[in-house]
Amino acid sequence: MKPFAAYSRRYERKRRLLTAGLRAFDLKRRGGPVKAIAPGAILLFATLRNEAPRLPYFLDYYRALGVDRFLIVDNASDDGSTELLSGAADVSLWTTDKSYRKANFGMHWLNALMHRYANGHWCVVVDPDEFLVYPHCDTRDLRMLTEHLDASGRISMGVILLDLYGERAVADTICAVGEDPVSAAPWFDPTNYFMRRNDRYRNLWIQGGPRLRAFFADRPMHAPALNKIPLVKWRRGAAYVSSTHALLPRRYNLTYDHAGGEKLTGALLHAKFLSTMSEKVAEEVSRGEHFAGGREYKAYSDQINLGLNLWTQHSAKYEDWRQLVALGLMSRGGWM
Repeated sequence: MKPFAAYSRRYERKRRLLTAGLRAFDLKRRGGPVKAIAPGAILLFATLRNEAPRLPYFLDYYRALGVDRFLIVDNASDDGSTELLSGAADVSLWTTDKSYRKANFGMHWLNALMHRYANGHWCVVVDPDEFLVYPHCDTRDLRMLTEHLDASGRISMGVILLDLYGERAVADTICAVGEDPVSAAPWFDPTNYFMRRNDRYRNLWIQGGPRLRAFFADRPMHAPALNKIPLVKWRRGAAYVSSTHALLPRRYNLTYDHAGGEKLTGALLHAKFLSTMSEKVAEEVSRGEHFAGGREYKAYSDQINLGLNLWTQHSAKYEDWRQLVALGLMSRGGWM
């Protein structure tokens, strides 16, 4: 069975790369240089739709962290996102009005761009509501982090996705344009996470947190996955399989432990539960372009309209990376 399983994974990887190459024809260049990407530049890849209010802070956050160039796919935004991105000197932009679902929820587009432009580069792959933190991120930028990972023989770093929320109802948790969303929604669940290993891809599968307890308590196995691998040293022939939860070849997914103990890991602060979510949920339920026909979004819709508040007396207020290390939600991995 092992040779057959290995063949099956190679076939899957090649099939995904072929499909990504075909879906690349969906994309139209809108601007920003790509031939001038310097060797060793740290790249960020993202797919988005109608994220104009988030983009100023998102871009500034990752610039400060050390991203040199953004390569972004805009999926038919009509809120000014396209114009905002096309006016940024460090953004290379592609647009498409093709189906997000048929593009494997945007991953075929990103796999195609990474295949063409990312070979040999450290890459951050995130959504506009995800903010990467890691040990020492307040004093050490991505260049220092990736140099440490290179020296350790690492090609990827895993994280847990931490859903953030405010003390008030989601509909009343307001984040102004350009404001840090973590300051508007600084609370998270410090416990209530469980994990298992996925034998096919060798990645960890993590579930739990506020989305499980608020929306999927009666069917926990349907709760969203919270394991992600958003930082990778890309090589041609690699491919993301399902969002950023797993990649092929499988060696990219071995992010959690080794013979000497835990590996260095991080977290993605997930600023989804803001007042703008109600409008976003309504749009995505109507479009049906997300996983399982937008099942997750359908679960959100009614409760948000009924005044959903995720805060409890057990919630913790986000302080910094040290707090997450102390809680066991990420690890220094020996990086002192």
